[in-house]
Amino acid sequence: MNLITLNDKNIKDDLWPFTLTRSILDIRIGILTLREKWELLSGSKIEIDDKAPSLPANIIPTPTTIESWNNHDKRFILSSENKITYAWDILKINQDQIKEDFAIITKGKISKPIPSTNKIIAAENIFVEEGAKIEFAMLNASGGPIYIGKNAEVMEGSLIRGPFALCQNSVVKMGTRIYGATTVGKNCVVGGEIKNSLIGDYSNKAHDGYLGDSMIGEWCNIGAGTSNSNIKNTGSDVMVWNDPAKQFINAGQKCGLIMGDYSRCAINTSFNTGTIAGVCSNIFGDGLTPKLIPSFSWGFGESTYEFEKAIEDIRRWKKLKDQSLSDSEIQVLKHIFEQAKSNNK
Repeated sequence: MNLITLNDKNIKDDLWPFTLTRSILDIRIGILTLREKWELLSGSKIEIDDKAPSLPANIIPTPTTIESWNNHDKRFILSSENKITYAWDILKINQDQIKEDFAIITKGKISKPIPSTNKIIAAENIFVEEGAKIEFAMLNASGGPIYIGKNAEVMEGSLIRGPFALCQNSVVKMGTRIYGATTVGKNCVVGGEIKNSLIGDYSNKAHDGYLGDSMIGEWCNIGAGTSNSNIKNTGSDVMVWNDPAKQFINAGQKCGLIMGDYSRCAINTSFNTGTIAGVCSNIFGDGLTPKLIPSFSWGFGESTYEFEKAIEDIRRWKKLKDQSLSDSEIQVLKHIFEQAKSNNK
């Protein structure tokens, strides 16, 4: 198998906090991760090597990108505007990425039948994988495709507008309202009202409350009744924390919650516009959250989530989904903890 080498030097830090725990290539955009997009389109193995001269890892591949690669035309790829710099960039392009991934995934395949109990608009833009369950729901794919992954479930009374992707083994609970462009990763449970958001694998937003223009990491939990602001009352641009620059920068007119892996919030948490939360924070408190919640915060960041307690709590959450915490994950989290502790001195 051929090998394509990508370089994440001077790039990955701007995608904080997601690149604290995983490679840029393992961030989901649309239906697929960047790694899956490259591999499906190119048929090649993808690796990161920040010491070798290679393509930047934040490029989103297209068939034209792969053709240019095969023709050894790196200049065209490097000039491409089809790339991400910050986490909120992903929210701006997720609609187009769902459409493009839908075309890649479903090419030459036939959808499983959609039961007659459902109300369907634009059935030709809906694809249902093996083992998925959908009953008494409304699916409107007139504005973009709807993808229902293997063994996923959409429960009764759910209202869904495309573009939308529900990945493998995930569940949409009864009465959920979802607007495009929204992606729900693998092994998730979602409910309430969701709009233009991405939810990482093994995460839950299972109850009522609003999640809009937001990106949630893996192994996160959003407490019942939690909502986020995604636009300022003044309508002015939203300023969001950029960790490499150690300052707030302009993210455009809309930006909700950016939450790193393993973080959780209590019931009825009210997230400020453009809030960014690091890795493994246990978020709770009165009133609107601060706009920056560091990694391993306890509350709104006034105290530190002690490492051994945090690890034990993650183990419990993983056990709920029949998973376990590996030694390598613990080592990564220990490094993040020490780094966060050093920054707070």
